[in-house]
Amino acid sequence: MNEGSRILLVEDDPALGAALVCALEQDRWPVDHVTTLADAFEAILQRSYRVILLDRGLPDGDGVALVAAAKSRKPRPAIIFVTARDAVTDRIEGLDAGADDYLVKPFSVAELNARLRAVYRRPADHGDRRLIEAGRLAFDPVSREVRLAERPLALARRELALLAVLIQRSGRVVQRAQLELEIYGLDEEVSANALETQVSRLRRRLEVEGAGVELRTIRGVGYMLRPC
Repeated sequence: MNEGSRILLVEDDPALGAALVCALEQDRWPVDHVTTLADAFEAILQRSYRVILLDRGLPDGDGVALVAAAKSRKPRPAIIFVTARDAVTDRIEGLDAGADDYLVKPFSVAELNARLRAVYRRPADHGDRRLIEAGRLAFDPVSREVRLAERPLALARRELALLAVLIQRSGRVVQRAQLELEIYGLDEEVSANALETQVSRLRRRLEVEGAGVELRTIRGVGYMLRPC
């Protein structure tokens, strides 16, 4: 399973890119946004992505050029073209290049979210849909919903991103660097104690809720979530 869940948005229109990032984050998808093919190539070398939302008409080339390189990564990301190129031949070219889906602009955010959920349900390299449990917690990696003893547990976006990584590696140590990659965007400046602050907030919330898990600090290495 790909334990990462970040989305890479490759879109050069500033207004559309900002609107999509805002909408996706409101729906609790963690997103990185780049505007060129060159930046997209650099991004996939730095991080593992669950999904790449890829425009075709980019300033430095056709988004199709990224597909082969992205699909060579392990684990392989799903790729959804989001583009104004709506001819049948364009769709065929994109899908034949290896994309998993093709969404023509303009589109509704609701439809995009539905397609994202469909991608997360597919087995491929990413495992089947199953609840991941630890203590009294259950996490659905498709809906990104956390439940505590059968009731929904609402978490802030970064708390959710942190828990998503930790619960999928329950009982194992997750290095600080990996957590920072999952929680913070490519262009975000991360202070020295930013991760500790997020961990502390999540730990307190889990303790208050009686989640039946312990969030341990492994000094000099990272953090581990385990049932207690």
